[in-house]
Amino acid sequence: MSEVPTRTKETKQSLGAVVYEQILTLIMSGTYGLNTKLPAETVLCQEFQVSRPVLREALARLREDELIASRRGSGSYVIKQPDNLVLQFSPLSSIADIQRCFEFRSNLESEAAALAAVRRTSAQLDIIVRAYEKMNVANASNKLATDEDFDFHIAITNAANNHFYSTVLSLLRKSIKEGINITRNLSLLHPESRLQLVQKEHNEIVMAIKEGNPSAAREAMRNHLNSARNRMFEGAPN
Repeated sequence: MSEVPTRTKETKQSLGAVVYEQILTLIMSGTYGLNTKLPAETVLCQEFQVSRPVLREALARLREDELIASRRGSGSYVIKQPDNLVLQFSPLSSIADIQRCFEFRSNLESEAAALAAVRRTSAQLDIIVRAYEKMNVANASNKLATDEDFDFHIAITNAANNHFYSTVLSLLRKSIKEGINITRNLSLLHPESRLQLVQKEHNEIVMAIKEGNPSAAREAMRNHLNSARNRMFEGAPN
């Protein structure tokens, strides 16, 4: 059914991530169709020639990304089938890392947003608002706005006034922009309401920071990044 995943000295991914991508490919191609049950773990271990711990790492990632769900006493079922259009914007080899990056950002940036709500200066708030407005302008012209989106997020980490947050985000710039690029490209394929929804999420973050509400800022940022992560696997509308 599929090629056995291999690793070379240059491969940085874990074997579990490789198997994750192999199963994801089979889900996207329809080999494992929506609402169908995955083969038993023993069968999958034989198929991919990996140990059960490696397979379970891959299945755990698929569950975390809400692609499969376990049913007690029955096995794992496919609950979401991403559109192959995702692969037009990023190679399959990057997808596992991008999803993990979203996961990491959800924790990192939500705390940065909470700190920004209580520590930001008026000048820093102005920069955040201007970055938000630049996204509005880009959206009105159906522009991709990857840079504008990243600038918005880095402005918030800067406003946390703890240089470790902005340093980490800057180091992750390439991976973060890859994720933004995918989700924004997919959003442009949807009706205008999709971009409006994304911008509404950004606005909720801005308002919470402006009002000095750390818990609301934390929740708004976490909701936005988790939603973005999920939207990556929604593909384009039928």
